[in-house]
Amino acid sequence: MKRELKTFAALTAIFVVAYILPLGNPKIQQAIQEAFRLLQWYARNHTLACVVPALFIAGAIITFLSKDSVMRYLGPNANKPLAYAVASVSGCVLAVCSCSVLPMFAGIYGLGAGLGPATAFLYSGPGINVLAIFLSARVLGFDIGAGRFIGAVVFSVVVGLLMATVFRRGERAKAKVAMQMPEPEKHRRHIGKTALYLACMMLFLVFSDWYNPGNVVVKTGDGRQFKAVVIHDTKDAVRFQLEEDLADGKVGDKITLNKSEITDMQEQKTWVIRLHHIRWYLAGLCGLAVAIMAWRWFERDELSEWMHNTWEFAKLLVPLLFGGVFVVGFVSVLLPEKQVAQYVGDNSLRSNLVASVIGAFWYFATLTEIPITQALMKLGMHKGPVLTLLLAGPALSLPSILVIRKVMGNTKTIVFILLVVVMSTIVGMLFGAICG
Repeated sequence: MKRELKTFAALTAIFVVAYILPLGNPKIQQAIQEAFRLLQWYARNHTLACVVPALFIAGAIITFLSKDSVMRYLGPNANKPLAYAVASVSGCVLAVCSCSVLPMFAGIYGLGAGLGPATAFLYSGPGINVLAIFLSARVLGFDIGAGRFIGAVVFSVVVGLLMATVFRRGERAKAKVAMQMPEPEKHRRHIGKTALYLACMMLFLVFSDWYNPGNVVVKTGDGRQFKAVVIHDTKDAVRFQLEEDLADGKVGDKITLNKSEITDMQEQKTWVIRLHHIRWYLAGLCGLAVAIMAWRWFERDELSEWMHNTWEFAKLLVPLLFGGVFVVGFVSVLLPEKQVAQYVGDNSLRSNLVASVIGAFWYFATLTEIPITQALMKLGMHKGPVLTLLLAGPALSLPSILVIRKVMGNTKTIVFILLVVVMSTIVGMLFGAICG
């Protein structure tokens, strides 16, 4: 009955929006177009290279990784320093976006990982992103880059510990159940083989989703040339954020050009870009290794179960991710950066809280939070809210919140959001007071 009520509520909400949406309003038309533009960008640039490999990894975790292995290192009875070290280091090594971490989080949490280590992993993956931290230091300033690194590392552990403390009764019950579990069956293969198999799949994900910072020099058919950062690249158009003034725009402004208008677009030459251009060769080698190991080490029934579990994760997560991205694209037009900048111009509690809430619900594609934050700083954003946004933004977004709620339930999700928002606000205020 509860499930039917949820379905009825969702259908009612869609009906109401479709019934009352003022389609004749130019702002609404622009918002709808931007929603589809962001969704198309997500489908073309993020789904196949990021979400799909992560879904296969989540299915493999459930299928091939034994429950006792997860409980030993990440369970409620595991050694706490070891558990949190494994969770935070795993996220740091992966260095992927929240969309990639979510399926893996669902996998390890479903196998019985403790709430604390699981949420530490959930934050550390997108939060302790080494490349993004270095880029933050280069573009936004060394102090902001250092503050982001220290804050993210401490965050992942503190958030996990607080989640475990708040829900300690449930964790104790989970621990008692774990102690009463029968002895695990003998593994079909050595744990080292399973670990190597999962490691190759994760390397495939890291390479396939390797970042492109998007710094380019653009030439157009009417003779213009300018430096910019690519924000969205869809089938017919490219959306840029200007890095220098133009006749029809200033630094930080966003412009959209049809691809037919662009005569040349040269990327800046860095090792990150060079690796980006060969990423599919490296991912292909990892994929070949995965295929060979699957053929030699796993039984047909295990592979069938793997595909089944992967499909179950896809049905659970993909609609929520797509729906969340669409909504964020729609709202982004109704809440432009210039309007946001008016509320984050000082280091007050209000400014940091606004930055934290926006960061928690907005969707920042990997690395795009940096040029967006740079534009906000040029519009007057204070350093305190800047760090607040960078701490809350990568770890949470409306799409990820929808998925986390499906995995952990309403209460745990609300507490996790509140912890991220409150801690980001406090850290941002302290940082702004010291470095502002």
